[in-house]
Amino acid sequence: MRFAVIGDYGQAGPAAEAVAQLVRSWGPDFIVTTGDNNYPRGEARTIDENIGRYYHMFIAPYRGRYGPGADRHRFFPVLGNHDWIADQARPYLDYFTLPGNERYYEVRWGPVHLFFLNSNPGEPDGITADSRQARWLRDRLRATDAPWRLVVMHHPPYSSGLHGSNPTLQWPFAEWGATAVLAGHDHVYERIERDGILYFVNGLGGHPARYPFRAPISGSQVRYRERHGAMRVEADPCRITFEFIAVNGRRIDRVVRADPACESRPLGRSR
Repeated sequence: MRFAVIGDYGQAGPAAEAVAQLVRSWGPDFIVTTGDNNYPRGEARTIDENIGRYYHMFIAPYRGRYGPGADRHRFFPVLGNHDWIADQARPYLDYFTLPGNERYYEVRWGPVHLFFLNSNPGEPDGITADSRQARWLRDRLRATDAPWRLVVMHHPPYSSGLHGSNPTLQWPFAEWGATAVLAGHDHVYERIERDGILYFVNGLGGHPARYPFRAPISGSQVRYRERHGAMRVEADPCRITFEFIAVNGRRIDRVVRADPACESRPLGRSR
């Protein structure tokens, strides 16, 4: 299976179009976002232009004006701070039909179990490690039998970017069983390795502004900001591969994790 991850993409224009073309060329099973789906203020009047214009074929039900939607919903966003501005994300919640309470929810797709969080401070169920939302994540992570368990949110727990790390969101993800945590907010790409798991900052999805880096934080392995791009993730029961691809087709980063139960099987060659 293959899916794409885009972040901070929701401003229609040449950069957003270039990233969308790149993502669609991969033929992904579905698309994940790390938030800020609808700049500048999350309003109903801009949401279809910023999202449906490029990704309507992954959305179900789709009621916008850009073409047919999907037979099965294949577009899974999280709330960014810009999405939250308009009436605590009412246009976003009206536009999408998502599982659970739609602010945070889970999706199982083959060997991958994804957990989508609302990292905005206004979340009614809280964003601290002992909040109702966090307890939901802890319990769902412990209950799944999926080999790959990915947590998705907007504000990064760790980042060397302009906004930086968010201590409130530094939950014990590794202890709870997560494989990786994917976030956005900083308009950069970064891979960080801490506590034995992967943390990604993926915010180069289309907003024209690309942010500078501050001093690298502990565990920072790869940092990139030169071009927009997206992540391509491929998984089977034995391994999961994360790549960041720039809009010019250059692969910036690649990291593979293998299930210990499959260690006897070779990882194979890179593409």
